Formats: sequence, C-alpha cells, structure tokens
Amino acid sequence: MKAFGYLNSLDITQPDSLVEFEQPIPSPLGRDLLVKIEAISVNPVDAKIRMRVQPENGDHKILGWDAVGEVIEVGNETSIYNKGDKVWYAGDLTRPGTNVEYHLVDERIVGHKPASVTNAEAAAFPLTSITAWELLFDRLQIQQSTTKDSQPNQQILVIGAAGGVGSILVQLASKLTNALVIGTASRPESQQWVAELGANHVIDHRKPLSEELERIGVPNVSHVISLNATEQHFTEIAKVIAPQGKFALIDDPSTPLDIGLLKMKSVSLHWEFMYTRSMFGTADMGKQGELLNKVADLIDSGEIKTTMGQHYGVITADNLKRAHADLERGKTIGKIVLEGF
Repeated sequence: MKAFGYLNSLDITQPDSLVEFEQPIPSPLGRDLLVKIEAISVNPVDAKIRMRVQPENGDHKILGWDAVGEVIEVGNETSIYNKGDKVWYAGDLTRPGTNVEYHLVDERIVGHKPASVTNAEAAAFPLTSITAWELLFDRLQIQQSTTKDSQPNQQILVIGAAGGVGSILVQLASKLTNALVIGTASRPESQQWVAELGANHVIDHRKPLSEELERIGVPNVSHVISLNATEQHFTEIAKVIAPQGKFALIDDPSTPLDIGLLKMKSVSLHWEFMYTRSMFGTADMGKQGELLNKVADLIDSGEIKTTMGQHYGVITADNLKRAHADLERGKTIGKIVLEGF
C-alpha cells in the first residue's frame, strides 16, 4: 500500500521532507479496525512532529491524525463497528498516522461519519472537534445549554478563532452554551469567517485585548481559550480575565509564561491535549468516540457546518508538502483536506 512519511526531520522545502513509499497492509488484532482511508486533513501537529521528531530504527515516520474511511476488517475483540461502516477519527499519536491507504485504529476513539457531508468535508472535523469539545466541556467544564440568556453570565474569549480548532470551537460554544462568544482574528476574511461561524463579537488580536474588549463593552471575560501565540497575549489575558476565571491553552508557548500573573485573581489554568486519552489508555478513552458521534449528529441536523477551508486534491507527497508549508506560514482559514489516492 502507499504510505507517506520521512526518514529525517527536514525543512519542508527539502525534496525528502515527505516522501511516498510502499509497505504491507496491516492486519487488525484486539480492538483495532482496519480502515481504508478515503480522506484526511492536515493539522499543525503534523508539521510540528515532522520538524521535531526524528524517526527511530531507520523506519519512516508516518504523519496524519485525521481520517475518514471504510472499515474493511475488524480485530477479534471489537464490539462497536463492523465491516462496511463509514467512520471518522483523529487517531493515536503513539501509532503510525493516517497518511496511508490502510490504517489501524482502536475502535474506542472512532465515530460514525456524518451522513450529510462529503468525505472531504468530514475529514476536517475529528481532531479539532475532539480538542474543542474537551476544552469546553471536560477541561473548563462549561455547562451545555440551548437556552440563550439575554445577559449571559459567562463570556468565552477564543484567541485564534479562525483556525481549525477555533472554527469548530466557536460553533460548539455558540450552539451548545449560553455564553457570550468572542473570537479573535486579524484579517478581514478571517474576521468574516469567525462571525459567520456564530461568534457574538470578533476582535483583532493584533491590538491589546483589553482595548478591544473595552471597545465592544465587555470589561472582562470568565473564560479565555488561547489556541496560538499564547506568549504574545498572556499579559493581556491576565488583565482581561475575571476574578476566579478559567484559562485554557493548547499551544506550546515559545517563552515561559509568568503564571504568577493569575494568582491575585485565583484564575485556574487548564491544558488540553487531545491525545492524552489514547496515549495513556485512560479508563474513559471511549469518550472520544462518543463525542465524535455527538458532533456527527450536530452536523447531520444542520447545527454545525464544515470547517473545511481548502481542498488540496489527492493524497500525494507534493500536496502534503504544500499543506505543511501553508500551515507553517500560519495564514490558513479553517482546515486543509486531501482526498483519495
């Protein structure tokens, strides 16, 4: 089968930064499913791993942690899925990625693909949906509600709201909570994107957050979710977050954060890493499959729309390189997807 990966961590401009190679089709054991991959998306984590992780034992490192496909074989301990099921998932960071024709995945972190969208549109969702859901409802423990208060008592500030995670997080927060949702974006096209996703307000993170919030009449916010460039905004985050507020982040700050700035307000800090459950085989690992099915229901009922930003064509080494390069430039809106071989 076709597979795509690398033998050495290289700049994406180098010819061998990502290459195509052949390897045998694996066989599923235990709770694994063998999935014929039909579409994938490319995430910032793919580029981060390519730049930071050197493959071991002379083997290719296979990237990719988003997939849509069909189950063609099941392990001897599976109980949730059967041959022929259409599924979607974000995979496991400790195992080979989804940039292959056939892929093994534990059924507990798999969901049924939403029926109302194409394979490419569906491929944009899994990793970011899990991250966004866990941020809102597991880490920050924001209560779900479909009742909208005229004066919400919670405010969620989403820094970097136009990216992949932000694009689904804004929708989930807008549809499933009664909080005031404020997204940040800097370019006119990204600001329009965030507004169309359901944010109550869109502010510019190139300007001081405190000044932008004052401009829209919001003195402080109960929750701050930082999706990128946290170190650039942290002083302002500490300024605008309300006493006893909650702060969550997913990125890797390039400089240490002075978390002492949060002490006087008794602000709690929360990390989100969507691979934690699969990496450590936690007792609640199956919650990822459950939440993917909940998101699929939201999509099929028309509550949530695809976050696919750009379709880069078939799955090839060149198209994967293009996606990595664009993600590294940090100018993408929504998700980059590839489809078919």
